[in-house]
Amino acid sequence: MPEFTQARILEAAHRLSQGRLVAFPTETVYGLGADAENPQAVARIYQAKKRPANHPVIVHLAPDTDPAYWAAQLPLQARQLMAAFWPGPLTLILPRATHIPDAVSGGQESIGLRCPAHPVAQTLLHIFASLKPHGCGGVAAPSANQFGHVSPTRAEHVHQEFPDLDDQALLVIEGGDSQIGIESTILDLSRLDKGVGPTLLRPGQINIYQLAEILGDLPALPDAAAPRVSGSLKAHYAPYTPLVLLDLPAFPAWLDRHHRAGQRVAAVVLDEAPGLAPAGVDWVIVPANPAQYARRLYALLRELDAAGYSQILLQRPPDDAIWQGVNDRIGRAAAAFSG
Repeated sequence: MPEFTQARILEAAHRLSQGRLVAFPTETVYGLGADAENPQAVARIYQAKKRPANHPVIVHLAPDTDPAYWAAQLPLQARQLMAAFWPGPLTLILPRATHIPDAVSGGQESIGLRCPAHPVAQTLLHIFASLKPHGCGGVAAPSANQFGHVSPTRAEHVHQEFPDLDDQALLVIEGGDSQIGIESTILDLSRLDKGVGPTLLRPGQINIYQLAEILGDLPALPDAAAPRVSGSLKAHYAPYTPLVLLDLPAFPAWLDRHHRAGQRVAAVVLDEAPGLAPAGVDWVIVPANPAQYARRLYALLRELDAAGYSQILLQRPPDDAIWQGVNDRIGRAAAAFSG
């Protein structure tokens, strides 16, 4: 790791211990972090993001931090999933330990825990934890963007989201492009003692079949009593440019009805352009591979915003489990413009 980055991480850890904000890279997206045990520091996240106070955040832990410090119960399923997928893009919702402030859980009795795989994040979390008397420090960190907007996958995206915050107000650690590109899978294990089995609350790169291999059965879908979690609102992850999600055969009819002379439309399609585009319509080709698509998605939406298009048409990907995380994100992005 470059010396500059090491110095930056050390400074960031000390800032976190002082109750200040730090943005840092993870393998999923960049996070906006604060000391998870400091309610005033966590409140600064909500204020900066304009995030509703009842919308919980995820606590990020170093690999050598004991999750039992944070959770009132650590069931067998949780320990099995941690062994299989941590460090990595899996958040587990567990009963919150009573000494942990409810600021991180939006007032709920649960807590979301994750151990990121990015080496910069791991170093930051390890140093920060070492500054705590108990050695179990955790960093509350939702995505480092304005609430509801496209998540950042590069340090420059964080600066774009918070242009009024200079380096003293928000230290941003550079860590390259996020390799996964969409947020973690979230699995609820907080209600096992109430007879409610593992429940998938947000899909991500780790899909339901991978979870089922460890759990022995497919997780349930969200129910009305499920805990509130990050990124679960109907409209979320949205660009500023209006976006509509369509099957590819529906593109011509939509353009006939809605496209006007002088407007520029970006038509995002899988693998290859289907033919000549009408005037003012640009084909944007993305890979028909869910991992590559996810890695590209948020940066692409930002690029299309910056390019000044009046509309984004997005081809609906296949309805398969391996595409579930991508379909969740683009479905919520489109919902922001569905009236």
